[in-house]
Amino acid sequence: MAVCTIHTSTQSLNSRCSLYTPTKTHLGFNQRQVVFYSKRGSSRRGSSSVITCSAGGDSQTIVIGLAADSGCGKSTFMRRLTSVFGGAAEPPKGGNPDSNTLISDTTTVICLDDYHSLDRTGRKVNGVTALDPRANNFDLMYEQVKAIKDGVAVDKPIYNHVTGLLDPPELIKPPKILVIEGLHPMYDERVRDLLDFSIYLDISNEVKFAWKIQRDMAERGHSLESIKASIEARKPDFDAYIDPQKQYADTVIEVLPTELIPDDNEGKVLRVKLIMKEGVKHFSPVYLFDEGSTISWIPCGRKLTCSYPGIKFAYGPDTYFDHEVSVLEMDGQFDRLDELIYVESHLSNISTKFYGEVTQQMLKHADFPGSNNGTGLFQTIVGLKIRDLFEQLIATKQAAPVEATKA
Repeated sequence: MAVCTIHTSTQSLNSRCSLYTPTKTHLGFNQRQVVFYSKRGSSRRGSSSVITCSAGGDSQTIVIGLAADSGCGKSTFMRRLTSVFGGAAEPPKGGNPDSNTLISDTTTVICLDDYHSLDRTGRKVNGVTALDPRANNFDLMYEQVKAIKDGVAVDKPIYNHVTGLLDPPELIKPPKILVIEGLHPMYDERVRDLLDFSIYLDISNEVKFAWKIQRDMAERGHSLESIKASIEARKPDFDAYIDPQKQYADTVIEVLPTELIPDDNEGKVLRVKLIMKEGVKHFSPVYLFDEGSTISWIPCGRKLTCSYPGIKFAYGPDTYFDHEVSVLEMDGQFDRLDELIYVESHLSNISTKFYGEVTQQMLKHADFPGSNNGTGLFQTIVGLKIRDLFEQLIATKQAAPVEATKA
């Protein structure tokens, strides 16, 4: 039985129609798509009405949500995640060079900035930031994420970060794993209910400020005063619309100032927590030494080289927004990533396929930000856990028709 969805946006004169003939995607769905484009004058902004039909078996697309503020490491996390599944993540071939989408053999990563309903000028005129829900089209976000999850291709809009305009849409076919990353993946309840797993990157104000100073003063020549003003201008909307989403996340990676150096304010040595919600289907929290116990561990200096101020791990049960969680914590940084195998051997439920896979992944991306501390370590482990969750979900879906036949 065929399934059709229709997506429309603001219409204007001089529309044109394109018809895509039926094709077979890598997931085995037969698709026919009719796209109506309209343009207004010489503006780069376009609009479209999209009808996409799909026929065939059940969808195999798993949807992952990643929420964080701007400049908090989402792109690095995405590169680590796609690496776990194999294949480099690249923009759609032959498409808009300013596309925000990344596609690999298994994953498609969509930036939720593409669902801005107001361009840069529109936000300025209306006095709202990109963090404000009024600047985003949650109806279209929900409709398109649901369509992809159901195995239906969509024409997704593009927000051009270079021009600040909304560009004509691009075709997104259903992948095995769809990752939606950005400011609001868990804000809308309808979108939240579509997620098979969700992550929140929680960077403390102190660390965020230190990072922004390092980047904007050193690389962009901004003054300290302008950096402070930029952060303060975003803070009310961040507190109101972005930060509350972490209560819905299955896993939170929290980045804090180190406790190993008194009164540290440089943000170079970090304390990172992996907060894992209990009771999530197909997800078993990682633990250190003994599951459910409370552990404090300073690794042996002869087996793990680390300069001042050293490294300390902790693990134990806790509560987070009234949810039972397990928390794994690392404070400090590694000097030699090849020695990480010593730490890896003391962790359980990390969903590796062979001994040393975490260490291998970390060495593979040693030049990525955070590779010498808990941000890189925990992002890598979460990537492996998502791979395991994906394989369990696929196995469950494949087994369902067999069980139904037996019944």
